Amino acid sequence: MVLPLSFFYITRYFSDGKLKIPAYYRIEKIEKTIEDGKTRYDTSYHKVAELALTNQLGEQVQLNRDLRGKVLVIDFIFTSCATVCPQLSANMKELQKAYIKKNPDLVQFISISVDTERDSVPVLRAYANRFNADHDRWWFLTGDKESIFNYAKNELGLVLDTESPDDFIHSQQMVLLDSARHIRGYYDGLDRLATKQLADDIYILNVEKKKKK
Repeated sequence: MVLPLSFFYITRYFSDGKLKIPAYYRIEKIEKTIEDGKTRYDTSYHKVAELALTNQLGEQVQLNRDLRGKVLVIDFIFTSCATVCPQLSANMKELQKAYIKKNPDLVQFISISVDTERDSVPVLRAYANRFNADHDRWWFLTGDKESIFNYAKNELGLVLDTESPDDFIHSQQMVLLDSARHIRGYYDGLDRLATKQLADDIYILNVEKKKKK
């Protein structure tokens, strides 16, 4: 099972500066200023835009508005996939297990379908049940395919093999967003060591957030 680092371990090493904090990805701009003869650089990072879709309960949801304050873990799947997707979802299930009892409100798990024509609400719900998803904290989403393609490519910065949503093939990456919707990590969703690191990084972001308050 994927288990996050203990709270004691994280806070101890965070305070000592020894813990590796997840990086920020996708620089939007760097502003240069000169004060008292010293040059300073202020870096702004991309904030992921809103996405409105429908979850496996038939609810219209918006990821930023409805999940304000939560860390997000996002992957892309389609339910008729027989190889990569079941493994991605099995590893996401282990991440859910790691947090569902002790920290259920810290993180939301998001699986977005790239086969929006066939992955209807009932189909997604059946798929979610197959992986024992907590329907409140692990959403399986469907909706406008072009919006999903744009979100994956232009908002999350995933490298895709096509320039067209019609040929959209999902990535096996899981993407970590902090509560401010900055991208804080990309992880191979088929690699158990990578998903173990993801489990740890979720908790580290929570400690980071508390220290900034």
